Amino acid sequence: MKFLKDTIQILKDTTWPTKKQGWTDFVSVLQYSAFFVIIIYLFDLVLSKGLIAMLNLF
Repeated sequence: MKFLKDTIQILKDTTWPTKKQGWTDFVSVLQYSAFFVIIIYLFDLVLSKGLIAMLNLF
């Protein structure tokens, strides 16, 4: 039972984020996700247009 007692103690000693910090982190994750989705979409668009243009040459 020492493991359970130690786990509960660690959880009590942990500093949890405030509600405001939690929302700030959530919005940051959404912004980074949107940024990378746009970058990947643009890369895919350029790659597919270039590939189609090369195939049309033949």
